[in-house]
Amino acid sequence: MIGSRAGEDTPELGNGDGNEPYVGMEFDSEDAAKRFYDEYARRVGFKMRIDQCRRSEVDKTIISRRLSCNKEGYYTKSKNQFGQVRKQHTSSRQGCNAMMLARVNKFGKWVVTRFEKEHTHPLAISQGDCKEGKIQALTAELKLQDGLIKFYREHLSTFLGDIEQQTQVLSAKIQVAVNNMRELETK
Repeated sequence: MIGSRAGEDTPELGNGDGNEPYVGMEFDSEDAAKRFYDEYARRVGFKMRIDQCRRSEVDKTIISRRLSCNKEGYYTKSKNQFGQVRKQHTSSRQGCNAMMLARVNKFGKWVVTRFEKEHTHPLAISQGDCKEGKIQALTAELKLQDGLIKFYREHLSTFLGDIEQQTQVLSAKIQVAVNNMRELETK
């Protein structure tokens, strides 16, 4: 039963409208969960990446699966077997945290145990709502840029504080050196 609600009396589990994943949502299989999240991703405007899985230590079957935005994480340079860095390529990864984690419960159903909706990048614009999509994309880009400004401002403030502290330490050391020179000159 795709999209059935576990714990009907628990309102914090999600909206249950079938259009968006929510914690507690059940699927009959891993493939059903993948299909649902892939359809959701297309509808919202991003591509799904089949991410990490966890296997049973007993029979090595998959017991949990993480499905994420294709811009999840960051690109890391890899080396080939001889230690040389591979050819540079552009990466689509931007550190996005949007994802859905599903696990098998004791009844064999796949249950959503975690859902992160927010993306750190603008989503693709759907053809139907072009104007609304542009507004959403620009709003998301503005939100991203505001976050970057805050991040850089904090780091700049810390850096300037460190410079001020080092300036004071150097001034004190120079004053000690000047005082020592004066003492030597008076002797």
